[in-house]
Amino acid sequence: MSDVLHKDLQDGLLVLTLNRPETRNALDLDMTEALRDATAEAADAPAVRAIVISGAGGHFCVGGDVKAMNAGSTRSAPFGLRRHRLRDRMDTSRNLHDMPKPTIAAVEGSCAGAGLAIAMACDVRICASDAKITTAFAKVGLSGDYGGTYLMTHILGAAKTRELYLTSPVLSGDEAVGIGLFSRAVAAGDALDTALEIGRALAAGPTLAYGRIKQNIALAEGGGSMGECMDLEARNFMRCADTADHAEASAAFVEKRAPNFTGT
Repeated sequence: MSDVLHKDLQDGLLVLTLNRPETRNALDLDMTEALRDATAEAADAPAVRAIVISGAGGHFCVGGDVKAMNAGSTRSAPFGLRRHRLRDRMDTSRNLHDMPKPTIAAVEGSCAGAGLAIAMACDVRICASDAKITTAFAKVGLSGDYGGTYLMTHILGAAKTRELYLTSPVLSGDEAVGIGLFSRAVAAGDALDTALEIGRALAAGPTLAYGRIKQNIALAEGGGSMGECMDLEARNFMRCADTADHAEASAAFVEKRAPNFTGT
């Protein structure tokens, strides 16, 4: 556990909590490195079967620490080194998006810039109905990072992504769900509880099958042909058919009981 990122693992569900509430969880160097390392570790840890990411203090994340940017602390190193460091820390989004386990964002309050990108990298996005969601970058003269343009383009399409990145409107949680950017809006204060409920159910599910479902979708999302996608579906289907979880689910179906998945 670090001061800026709290980690809690129970029954296969890892909860990551951004913990700089005095800044509305703005991303500083320590937090970005902690997030990168925690998500990379979770992707490979057998004990982790699902992830929920949230923010402390009633906010998810306002993105990068603009006060630090204004002070010039982010411009003290050569351009190439700064670019390399940023690209390295941005792997948080790829880790969440690509890991073979379900990932869930629980968004209350502010969710902006790189914070929004991190939320978009998750498989399921729960937000409070009154959350304030925005791309934010253009308003501070920046173009975007953390894979946000890639993720939003795949979620909403290029035209809507252009609008939201160029004009930076502030959307309520209800509005974000209405355009398909978030999965579900809930009453203020209920986002984390809802995400945890979903996360616990997924953590108790067939983990290997979830990973292969994500792999199938990723190929389709990345432009794979129908034939390529069907080839991968067939391969992953047969791999799942050989798992202990499939055998358990089949037996449970015949015996008319709930399956006890072990993630194997």
